Formats: sequence, C-alpha cells, structure tokens
Amino acid sequence: MIKQIRKRNGEIVEFDQNKIKEAILKAAQAVGQASFPASSLSQKVTEMIERKSPIPKVEEIQDTVEQVLIETGYPAVAKAYILYRQKHKELREAKSILTGVSDDIKLSINALKVMERRYLLKNENGEVIETPAEMFRRVAQDIASADSLYYLKAEVEKIEEEFYSLMTSFEFLPNSPTLMNAGTQLGQLAACFVLPVEDTIEGIFSAVKNAALIHKTGGGTGFSFSHLRPKNDVVQSTGGIASGPVSFMKVFDIATEVIKQGGRRRGANIGILRVDHPDILEFIMAKDKEDTFSNFNLSVGVTNEFMQAVEREETYSLINPRNHTVVKTLNAREIFELIVITAWHHGEPGLVFLDRINQHNPTPALGKIESTNPCGELPLLPYEACNLGSINLAKMVTNGTVDYERLGSVVKKAVHFLDNVIDRSIYPLPEIDKIVKGNRKIGLGVMGFADMLFHLQIPYHSEEALNLAEELIAFIYKEARQASEELAERRGPFPNFSQSIYSQKKAKPLRNATLTSIAPTGTISLLAGCSSGIEPVFALLFIRHVLEGTELVEINKVFEDALKKRGLYSEELIRQIAQKNLDNIPEDLRKIFVTALDITSEWHVRMQAAFQKYVDNAVSKTVNLPYEATPQDVKKIYWLAWKLGCKGITIYRNRSRREQVLEVGSEYTGICPSCNF
Repeated sequence: MIKQIRKRNGEIVEFDQNKIKEAILKAAQAVGQASFPASSLSQKVTEMIERKSPIPKVEEIQDTVEQVLIETGYPAVAKAYILYRQKHKELREAKSILTGVSDDIKLSINALKVMERRYLLKNENGEVIETPAEMFRRVAQDIASADSLYYLKAEVEKIEEEFYSLMTSFEFLPNSPTLMNAGTQLGQLAACFVLPVEDTIEGIFSAVKNAALIHKTGGGTGFSFSHLRPKNDVVQSTGGIASGPVSFMKVFDIATEVIKQGGRRRGANIGILRVDHPDILEFIMAKDKEDTFSNFNLSVGVTNEFMQAVEREETYSLINPRNHTVVKTLNAREIFELIVITAWHHGEPGLVFLDRINQHNPTPALGKIESTNPCGELPLLPYEACNLGSINLAKMVTNGTVDYERLGSVVKKAVHFLDNVIDRSIYPLPEIDKIVKGNRKIGLGVMGFADMLFHLQIPYHSEEALNLAEELIAFIYKEARQASEELAERRGPFPNFSQSIYSQKKAKPLRNATLTSIAPTGTISLLAGCSSGIEPVFALLFIRHVLEGTELVEINKVFEDALKKRGLYSEELIRQIAQKNLDNIPEDLRKIFVTALDITSEWHVRMQAAFQKYVDNAVSKTVNLPYEATPQDVKKIYWLAWKLGCKGITIYRNRSRREQVLEVGSEYTGICPSCNF
C-alpha cells in the first residue's frame, strides 16, 4: 500500500490516488471524452507503482500513467497527458528562470513574480530568502501570536495552523502589508490610512511627512483638502495670498513619487475636495493634462444638497472654509456636467457621497468622516487606519451550489485573524495607534465573485446575480457580526463602544466598530488565482511570451474546465479566443462567461449597490466602459450610484488614457496600480 511519494524537490508527502484520477480525467476531457473510466485506470496505475517502489517519485507515477493509458487502448488521452506534462515542465522552467523562486505551493508565473517582487523576504543583496509557503508560515505564526493574551500555548499553535491553512488554501488572504511585514522588524500591517490636512503650513507639511512614513511601510493614504483656504485668499500671518489646495497637492504627489522608488509597492493616495469649496473647478480639471497627479486618485466630495440642486437645476454656494462665508454661487447642473465630461475624458474625478458615508459613521461622536482610503472602500476618521482581508468566493462552491457552511467557517476565522492583526501591527504614529485600537475597525471583503458566478452558471448581468450578491454579503455580515460579538465576550468590546451608534441602540457589544468592506484585491486575487473583488473578469485569457518563443496561455480556470467538459477545448479554439473570435463558443456559454466590457454600465452600478446594502464600510468598484461610451453614459452611472445608495463611484472608459494597465488583446502584466490595495 503506497502511503508516501517523493516530490521533485525531494520532499516526501502523503500519497493521494485522487490526484492521479483527476489528471487522467483532465487529459480525457482535453480530447472530448467527458465520460471516462478514470477511477479504474488510476487504481491500475497505483497497483503497478506498488510493485516498483515503496516511496515512488512523481516522475515514476507520471510515466506509469502514460504506460497504462497506452496499454489500455487510449492513445489520444495518453498524448494529451504527455502534452500536459510537457507544458508543465516548460512552466516550471519558466518559473525558475523568470523568478528564481522555489514554488512550493504551485502558483502561476504571474503570482510567483508578484511573490518575488513584493512579498518574499530578501537579504541585503536583494536575494530571496524564503519560499511562498515559508512566507505564509511567517504570517500565520505572527498573527496567531496575538492569541497568547487569551489562550494557552497549545491553542495558539492550533490557531497558527488554522491561519496557515486558511491562506495556503487561498480561501482567504489579508491585505498586502500584512503579507509583506508580519513577523518582520517593520511590522506595519494595515493597508489604509486617512490623514488630516490642516490649514497651516505646519499642518500641511506634517501631513506630507506622515504620508511618507506610511508609504514607506506599504500603506496608502487618503486626504480631504477641503479645510485649506482657497487660492488667492488672504494669509494674515504674512500678509500674502494663499496658493490653494491643488497647489499643495503637488507637494504630496512629488513626495509620493520619491518614496515609491525605494518601496516594494507604489504609494497611493486619494485626494478629496468638497463640491462647495471655492477651488472646486480647478480640482475637477486637475488631471486634464496627462501624467499630472499620477500618484493620486481624485474624487469630488458631494452632498445630498448638491445632488438635489442638480436635480432641480438650482444654484448652490461655494464657501470659504477659513471663515465659512459664501464666496460665489454656481449652477449645480453645470458643475455636475463638468465632472461627468472630465471623467469621460480620463476616468477622474470620481464621486464620494459624504452625507451617505456619515449617515453610517459608527462613531459620530468622534468626528465626521471626510475622506476614504485610496480605492474608496474605507471611509475613515482622521488618523484612522484599517486592515483588510478577502474571502475567495470561487472556493465556496460545492457541487454547483454555494457552500454556506464552509463560507461561515471561513468568515469566523477571518474575523479572528483581522482582529489579531490590529494588535500585532506597529503603527507609524501614536495618533494612529490610539484611534485604531480605540475603534478596532476591520474590513472583511470578497474576491472571486465573477468566478463563483461562472461556477454557478449565472450571468453577471442578471437579476439572479444581484440576488445572490445581496444574499452572500448579508450572510457574511451576519456571520462576521456574530464572530465579533463572540470576540467581545472574551476580549472586551472596542474601547470607544460607549461612544458608538451600537451603544445608543443597546446592541450587543462588538469587538470591531466596522466589519465588512469590498476592496479591489488587485494582487492578492492574482495570488489566489481568482477574479478581482466583485468585478467581472477583464478577459477570459491572456497569452504570455516567455523564454525563447515559448507561449504560456493564462486562461480563466472555470472557463477552461467548461470547454473541456463539452469536449470543445483545443489549441486552435484558444488561439481564436485570444484573437477575440468567439464564433465557435456555444451561445449558452457566451451568456455566462461575460467580461467587463460585455456588461452595460447599469449592471455594474446595480451590482455595487447590491453589495453595499450589507457592507458597513464601502465598496470599491470601477465601472469599465468601452471606448465608444458617451458622456451621457457616465452621467447615468454617477446619477444611478447616488440614487441606489452607493457611497462612491468611479468609472474608466477604455483607452481614455495614453497609458493603461489592462488592454484587451495585449499581454497581461497581472498588476493593476489603481487596484494596489
């Protein structure tokens, strides 16, 4: 009886006959044989191997599979299996040459390159000194150690194993700073920060310095520039005139550019200006010139009063924040139209709905929320920070249905994990440490939603998908809240609980002031091999050229499996799809396997709104539009987002910028700067 096998790297692991069966079945599906005796053939392979070696090598098992397939009269399947082996050999060679990293958990080339560039520890010479599995062990060990305050050593070790399994199964991953910095001297684990910008030279440059400290550790920063006096306003202390918020934003932008050169990921900012600030016109047009404010996302902070004035075609007032006097009145609809046309031209500014955000502020007694993190999913008070984590929904499907039992288990472990991160993180400023530990906000979200829909054969642009989205996030919020209540019983509620809306409502104590948030998951979804956040997939496949003429096809796994089950998969069909020719794809599959640009803007916004209903932070989502989209399309999106209860909205029209990260028909780099967090 075989109990163990020897891997290529010499490691001895447990033998699993099901893996042989799965490999045979995939080869059969590749040549159109959906019904195939894989079980009996895998048993025959196992019996033959048992006679050869007590601990066989992987290569011996694969050689035996080829032999059995040929001897039992399946030469076509044997050929497919041989080709499969050859491709994986090429992939291993490519991984070794391109990254130099030992792949001990079977990642894609893209994922391995991101691991090498961003997450794996390096020595003073820049050489990688840990493997992906060792990285996850480092993180699990560090985050579990927070439990030593509450549990015995044996229990902490058990929790470490739970966290390790949670990450290496890719059911859940925390945000990038946690993966980069956990268990290191730096120890800064949060992704998202908001810093105040006060209306003094000292306050402005203090914010610049603090942002630099945060960017150095891999965090992103959000700023409201709404308190800065407008351009040409008086500066009483010097008798001069003010240069205005946009001019000072340039200082922040340059500082970010300098800092990012030495970091493992670029610094990212969001700049927000209230729509009633006197410099709002300059702010809206700030990115009209390409490459301006390249380290900033820009959003206009709009109020319900402004949106209602747009609706009624009324004027509204611009107010000097220095003395709160009315400076001027503008036509609200004209300003809204300017925002729309500017966003149509180059994707910005987005909108942040300030009144709606503060309507759901869990601690209004501590202040108003005026800004968010760079991608908009976390409205935060000044000096607040938050750590994020995302559940891979693609892993939560069993036998064609959502596995809610498994999902519930992952949610509870993830809340535990994220609460521990708060205690293990070393924050760059004492003001941040105080308010973070006072409110203990976490942002548990999801990724792989589009892949889940593929598994369930539900079109993204359908009422069924919207209903599922709302059902999923309601379940996640309910389970997360219960987990937070249980943590509060053992560890105590968040210290500012008595000043929160929960205390006023006499709700059960919570460990965390916020629980859910939908982040873009740009790089962690790449590690997990799933679709990003709640976005539809951008494309079904990409072709990567590596080494000397070798082509590696990166195809959506669910789509690939669907083609193989139908007996449709072939190299020629893949080539056609890469060239955007879908003529040979059955109509029912085309309806299910839709991409971002196949979906009308209304469905994008409705999906964001469906998730927002049970997200107590916010939802990061970009409405991707084709190049042919009109300003009227953008207007409808922005208006619908406000009407449906979103907390913010951003759009991007394909090819509206000279440089963009994803492009249909081109090689895929796998890293999205605007989805860096």
